[in-house]
Amino acid sequence: MDSDEKYMKAALAQARLAYKKGEVPIGCVIVYDGQIIGRGYNRRNTDKNTLAHAEITAIRRASRKMGDWRLEGCTMYVTLEPCQMCSGAIVQSRMTEVVIGCMNPKAGCAGSVLNILQMPQFNHQVRIRTGVLEETCSQMLKEFFAELRQRNKREKEERKRKGQEKDME
Repeated sequence: MDSDEKYMKAALAQARLAYKKGEVPIGCVIVYDGQIIGRGYNRRNTDKNTLAHAEITAIRRASRKMGDWRLEGCTMYVTLEPCQMCSGAIVQSRMTEVVIGCMNPKAGCAGSVLNILQMPQFNHQVRIRTGVLEETCSQMLKEFFAELRQRNKREKEERKRKGQEKDME
């Protein structure tokens, strides 16, 4: 196993933590000098916080570990292409590289909808590599959303059934 797969598997382990909490399974790790210095997973619903994305948590932890807001020389491994907020934070952190598991054609800002990471108008651009363990990353998201649709369907049917029972009273 190469180092990209090793670190993406660590990001997938973070995504599984989100999955277990009923969160969209997105995970992230930040690597410096061959060591993971920041980890994060999606916690928006758990924390009731728009900012609780995997990348933001990992950046905060890596910055604390580095003792600096600049994460030069660091590589982020993330299971899903970052959104506009996270892409902006990545650029601001001066991250050197982002390795992406699977792309997000509806909201991704590392090449799908926009490419904030490599806009020449900014004073910093980030190298991007994609497709590391792509199928594994994509499959976890597909399974999560299929389960969510089923759960929502059951809950809707249950509410409807309860509503009919009340009408009979």
